[in-house]
Amino acid sequence: MSVKDPYDSNWKDRVRTRIRRSDGVIALVSKNSLSSSGQKWEIQCAREEKKRVIGIWVYKDDRTNLVEVNTVVWTWAAIEKFIDSL
Repeated sequence: MSVKDPYDSNWKDRVRTRIRRSDGVIALVSKNSLSSSGQKWEIQCAREEKKRVIGIWVYKDDRTNLVEVNTVVWTWAAIEKFIDSL
């Protein structure tokens, strides 16, 4: 969801619905991820819904790690491999 628009009260319901419809979740990871309560909730939601999660580092000089999220360098091959594994 866009960070430019304020979240309304039912954003979690809408996001959970989208996650349920998905085969997996790709999380874009940066140093800002460590303090993003929304992103943490989305990753936890994906786990609750038994969806596979992969992290993709968005900046070449930022290798922030999130707990229990396998994070890889952004390449089309890495994304393709994740999608093919679903």
